[in-house]
Amino acid sequence: MAVLKVFRNENFGKLQAGYLFPEIARRRRAHQEAHPDAQIISLGIGDTTEPLPQYIADAMAKAAAGLGTREGYSGYGAEQGQGALREALASTFYPGMVAADEVFVSDGSKCDISRLQVMFGADKSIAAQDPSYPVYVDTTVMMGNTGTHNGTGFDGIEYMVCTPENNFFPDLAKTKRTDIIFFCSPNNPTGAAATRDQLKQLVKFARDNGSLLVYDAAYALYISNPDCPKTIYEIEGADEIAIETCSFSKYAGFTGVRLGWTVVPKKLRYADGSSVHADWNRMMTTCFNGASNIVQAGGLACLQPEGLKEMYGLINFYKENATILKNTFQEMGFSVYGGEDAPYVWVGFPGKPSWDVFAEILEKCNIVTTPGSGFGPAGEGFVRASAFGSRDNIMEAVRRFKEVYGKQ
Repeated sequence: MAVLKVFRNENFGKLQAGYLFPEIARRRRAHQEAHPDAQIISLGIGDTTEPLPQYIADAMAKAAAGLGTREGYSGYGAEQGQGALREALASTFYPGMVAADEVFVSDGSKCDISRLQVMFGADKSIAAQDPSYPVYVDTTVMMGNTGTHNGTGFDGIEYMVCTPENNFFPDLAKTKRTDIIFFCSPNNPTGAAATRDQLKQLVKFARDNGSLLVYDAAYALYISNPDCPKTIYEIEGADEIAIETCSFSKYAGFTGVRLGWTVVPKKLRYADGSSVHADWNRMMTTCFNGASNIVQAGGLACLQPEGLKEMYGLINFYKENATILKNTFQEMGFSVYGGEDAPYVWVGFPGKPSWDVFAEILEKCNIVTTPGSGFGPAGEGFVRASAFGSRDNIMEAVRRFKEVYGKQ
């Protein structure tokens, strides 16, 4: 019998089961309990595996040690981030495009996406790529901006279908106008990076409709194709309609360290002329106390010449893993996408439910993947394999895949 007289947020009742990755972890644990001797390899959740680059780790160690001295101690810092780090982010990733005070340092893109939803409010219509990172849709549901789940997707969300048939870019002529558009390039999970021409179309679509574009660039440094921009602000007019969020998680191995940033241009204005930048500043100063000063020292080290060299070395290591995985699936005759401009390989299993494929691979190979349907309705029939892993584990996974699927 409940003591509380407080009713639950009814929107949480709309969510389907648990969040995707904890559900995968639950199934992995169940498999391990049933097969205690199994050596499970995870190519599921996109969690980095390699040690922090030494120069970057040393910078954080020095900052931590400094806190133990009178001269080196610091308490609360600016909620928007340390000035030197904001300057370095702007000059390194957005030269001539973004001012330092338009960059807000945070504890990661996932957290910022949630804070953006709170800032936008509970009366906004939302569009999202399908398939895409589940946080876009799940936070939209939590905010009350959808109807119920209809067995395929949520009523009230405009799903922008991205499949091999349309080269993983939505048909904007068939896309309804919404207040907010979530778009990720390179895309998680498909690994597809949007070209300059495609992003010009997207920016024009948003401008024509007066929509605010939330552009997730968390994997931008994995892009090899020179025709695929690494920031939305390379596109003319984007600074009047787009917010960009990014992170050190997959660049420097900061998945557990936690450091990201979001760019909110001062040119962004709501329909009544009020400043989006001012509201985001209020959001961050009210709901966030700033990223750890130790972690920000690591972020600043990432952007020094030695740190950048180490960071790109780590990115290239994971890109090599992605190439190994993609070549393996292609050699076995699968339809495979991604793996060139992103650390994910998107593998087709036509006619098979994604969760069934996930279960089959786990049972036969002792390998964890991610079912495509967890990223949206258009992900059905695919699984995502992550390139985040030690080289030994990647090569062992390849051996197991070939043993089970090589003769198909």
